[in-house]
Amino acid sequence: MNYELDPEQPLDAEARRIATELIDHAVAKIDGTEEAPDEAVHHEAVHEVRKDCKKLRGLLRLVRPAVPKLYTHENAAFRDAAASLSVLRDAEAAIETFDALIDHFRDNLDPESLAPLRQRLEDHKAKVAAGAQALDEQLEGARTALVAARERIPGWELPSEVTDPADDPADDAGWSLIGPGLRKTYKRGRRAMQAAYAQPGVATFHEWRKRAKYLRYQVRLLRASWPRVLKATYKETKQLGDLLGDDHDLAVLEQVIEEAEEFSPTNDAEQILLALAAQRSEQLRNAAYWLGSRLYAEKPKRLDRRMQCYWQAARGLTAA
Repeated sequence: MNYELDPEQPLDAEARRIATELIDHAVAKIDGTEEAPDEAVHHEAVHEVRKDCKKLRGLLRLVRPAVPKLYTHENAAFRDAAASLSVLRDAEAAIETFDALIDHFRDNLDPESLAPLRQRLEDHKAKVAAGAQALDEQLEGARTALVAARERIPGWELPSEVTDPADDPADDAGWSLIGPGLRKTYKRGRRAMQAAYAQPGVATFHEWRKRAKYLRYQVRLLRASWPRVLKATYKETKQLGDLLGDDHDLAVLEQVIEEAEEFSPTNDAEQILLALAAQRSEQLRNAAYWLGSRLYAEKPKRLDRRMQCYWQAARGLTAA
């Protein structure tokens, strides 16, 4: 599976190819759970399917301005397919985040003193799982939705060129299909970063995280236009997403501790854990600020123009 648009191929065909390959990959992961009915395999399949759905939504956002109706319908389909597999996400993330937090501060605390909290997180996860639809049923529901979406892909109507070539003679590379979508993703991410630091909170940082992740996927899609340069940019966008993702997971851990009946927020151990989470969140947000300041340094129009030049050069064209 190659999540990169080939500059030498028609963009409409490339978009359909990538969407088809992502769905095939997700369906294969689900089908693999039948051959290996192990809980770890099921959870791995959930992770991969959710990731493929996010990549599909990143692709759709790239072409969104050119085909808004197609975007609205298909984005909702992939969003809902991923959401159907999200029931245990917070409970699992809380345990993973607890382990990462303890490991980060291991030299400054006694891990054993907080060990009982991990068991309570496990108990909470088991309780959530008991009240949720069986995981294999969730996966089967997602599979049905994905197969239906795959059957619609040949009917996607995607313009491969600008409507009137006289408007932009250099655009027979099809940049009019993807340029506006990239610019919109970048602009919204830039604004989301400003909002996050103007009014710090779980909601504003989560919004920035989503925008940064879509930028990451779109840089990956365009990487073939200048692999050496955009590979480095992709790594930086991935690092930013990881920083913001870790920060969001800390917020999930805090929410579980504050709301789940297995916990008592007045407990000293839980107060210590919450204090560590707050300290780590500040570290992550500081690192995200300096990285984001560089990734979002350009004005959206400049970013669009630069990426268009890369794309046209990869097609052997000279930008006007």
